[in-house]
Amino acid sequence: MALGGLAPDFTLRDQFGQDISLASYRGKKAVALVFYPYAFSGVCTGEMGGIRARLDEFLTFDTEILAISCDPVYALRAFSDADGLNFGLLSDFWPHGEVARAYNVLDEASGCPQRSTYVVDLDGRLTWAVHHRKPDARNLDELLVALRSAAGE
Repeated sequence: MALGGLAPDFTLRDQFGQDISLASYRGKKAVALVFYPYAFSGVCTGEMGGIRARLDEFLTFDTEILAISCDPVYALRAFSDADGLNFGLLSDFWPHGEVARAYNVLDEASGCPQRSTYVVDLDGRLTWAVHHRKPDARNLDELLVALRSAAGE
């Protein structure tokens, strides 16, 4: 994915079964697309808990956090309820990994997204990306700086 290019649009269901489209944020909010391998796994649970704990920091400007995995909606609802995750958890379950594949982050061997983050600005353009190996957690401070920049802050 080339930085500066348009982010591939998608519509996925969140943990409550609601359709969420990336295009609906264009002109309104910058968006962090937080791809993670599995709900309830150790590192992912820690990362999502970190986002939850700092959500007020992330949402003090025109931004949105959308966390994407290939888990089914029902698993994401249970994950959200168990860990008090009050931001969008999107299911890329079917067609399996279609959005992760569009962003070149689907690990075909394991069937889950690589731990990756993209920031999409108000114009729908990719402004920042980082990819991590599975055991490595992302740096939320770096993400916060990238989101603020994309939101024009």
